[in-house]
Amino acid sequence: MRLVTTQAGLGRIEDGAIALLNTAFPHVGAVLEQEGSLRCLESCVVRRRIPLDEAVLLAPLDRPRAVWGVGLNYLSKAARAGRGLPEQPILYLAASSGVLAPGVQVVIPRAVAEPDYEGEIAVVVGRPLYQASEAEVWPAIAGITAANDMTARDIMRATATPALAKSYPGFTPLGASVCTPDDLPDRDAIRVRTRVNGVLVQDDTSAGMVFAVADLLSRLSWFTTLEPGDVVLTGTPAGTGQDRACFLADGDEVRVEVDGVLPLVTRVVRPTDAAPRDHRLTEPVS
Repeated sequence: MRLVTTQAGLGRIEDGAIALLNTAFPHVGAVLEQEGSLRCLESCVVRRRIPLDEAVLLAPLDRPRAVWGVGLNYLSKAARAGRGLPEQPILYLAASSGVLAPGVQVVIPRAVAEPDYEGEIAVVVGRPLYQASEAEVWPAIAGITAANDMTARDIMRATATPALAKSYPGFTPLGASVCTPDDLPDRDAIRVRTRVNGVLVQDDTSAGMVFAVADLLSRLSWFTTLEPGDVVLTGTPAGTGQDRACFLADGDEVRVEVDGVLPLVTRVVRPTDAAPRDHRLTEPVS
């Protein structure tokens, strides 16, 4: 089942169109908060259908309670960076206020000199996970979606704090749809691709992860309870702007493609009257 949140309501993607559902739930996140699963939407009555290209898509989960991320979780990324593989996941918690709807422009803050894209597979939690085994993880996952885990590389160097470099407004585009695990062609090799202005720059699958999805969420659950509607960003493969020494510029379009979900498109806008960077962030932290 593939689900979208639109201005006209919650819907299923069926035969290239959106079947708007007769439900009071405003978005996928609200379903998970109350039901802990998306199964109840399978039997929802369809009130009408609209063409996919005529729908205004919103962030499918609205604003999640928590957005977790992990650094250096692809073999290809570690190899490109010339770094050894981490023994434990490099985890961080980003502000959910950074979540952006698909197709919406993200305005780069004046203080950011090196804005970067990171195409990622985002995992949506359905049932609570605490100190969970790997075998318990996939049954508790409600679905996956696409993410662009944008990062201000210069702010990362200056602060050594991922949460600050990734929490600017709009720096976490999510969507455009959510795919339930049973609709995935191969949940152990989910493909993720990123295109910048139509050029393919990232292409890998989750089989190339250092910590696979079940392993990653299991490890994370030993430190916190993952709640329904929480999102876990699972890392980005090689090919980011950091790898290519080519950061995002005004007018760039980033397209993240993940198996089973609609493409996530983000357009970048940079203010023309850029001000000097904040002096507090120009030197690396000691």
